[in-house]
Amino acid sequence: MQIYLVGGAVRDQLLGLPIKDRDWVVVGADPETMQQQGFQAVGKDFPVFLHPQSHEEYALARTERKTGKGYTAFAVHADKNVTLEQDLMRRDLTINAMAQDEHGNIIDPFGGQTDLQNKILRHVSPAFAEDPVRILRIARFAARYGFEVASETMQLMRQMVQAGEADALVAERVWQEFAKGLMERNPRRMIEILRECGALRVLLPEVDALFGVPQRADYHPEICSGEHTLLVLQCAADLGLSLPERYAALLHDLGKALTPADILPQHIGHDWRGIEPVRQVNARWRVPKHCAELAELVCEYHIMFHQVLQIKKPSKILKLLKNVDALRRPERFQAALNVCVADMQGRLGRENAAYPQRDYLLAMLAAAQSVQTSAIAKQFADKPKVIAEQIDLARTQAIAQAMKNRSADI
Repeated sequence: MQIYLVGGAVRDQLLGLPIKDRDWVVVGADPETMQQQGFQAVGKDFPVFLHPQSHEEYALARTERKTGKGYTAFAVHADKNVTLEQDLMRRDLTINAMAQDEHGNIIDPFGGQTDLQNKILRHVSPAFAEDPVRILRIARFAARYGFEVASETMQLMRQMVQAGEADALVAERVWQEFAKGLMERNPRRMIEILRECGALRVLLPEVDALFGVPQRADYHPEICSGEHTLLVLQCAADLGLSLPERYAALLHDLGKALTPADILPQHIGHDWRGIEPVRQVNARWRVPKHCAELAELVCEYHIMFHQVLQIKKPSKILKLLKNVDALRRPERFQAALNVCVADMQGRLGRENAAYPQRDYLLAMLAAAQSVQTSAIAKQFADKPKVIAEQIDLARTQAIAQAMKNRSADI
């Protein structure tokens, strides 16, 4: 029985990166042998065991055979005769198909170390095409490491998409991989890779449709709506924004793909036109509620946030705050404004553009929150029907004073 460290732990160790999880492969053993040594069986589809002390996962060396479409249609074979190389061959990329023995020696039958040095993502064998999730994984790894995809691997990915493999992906798995990719250092690379192989058109046609749609050069020197979306997404990552904020950044301009051709390159009304496409994406991928709600809010209101300094009536400011539920959900409101910063700075040559609207709106919210609603409710306890009206009046007055103070400061 031989035990090897495999996969991502070996890869990241060679890259000098922190190792988050360790996966182990056991060669020359069977389930009975593992259990006799105190390992606890946990795998349902294939033999995986937890170490009695470290609780790390140890899997018996195995092979896999495709039995149908999708990522779940596999037959697994594991016994004492499966070799380490056979186990490594079933893995997706050469950089993930390396092992390390107990003495620290690297076993690398498919050239993973060379591909690491050359910053290349390359599939191990034609069996790569048997699992469509691997398309998303490659895009995610490109976003993480900034590596290029080998030409033969990109061609294989295109063939997989053309064969309908991407259509077989289930929503939960798509979101799981996509969410991880959005949180990598260069998430725009994920979108670029998916678009290059044709998977973006299948998984996220609403974003794919933005490429080639023109914008006004005075607002968007990058011209292309798709390129602007990538710039905004990358800016959100560079700002260290959260997953809901990055997801909202990706979807904020979906309405531009629906702009009538006769008004291009203007995009009047793209905010409200984008609401339904955002909802469609949310439903298709079964996006978690906190991400879905922020994406819809940003899509609908980002233009109004951009133009808020033009609003002169305090009552309209209060109406906006109430419409976006800022008084009850200030954290979500601030997250939406953070995405608006990325929207403003995600433009060619405007990476450091100021966005005073965020501080302004947060100051107006603070003014509205300063009103003692309980005191007003007590004061008008004998007239309950006017309490809400009186609270709004007090908040409007507080906002008016805040607007006056900011004008004086300027």
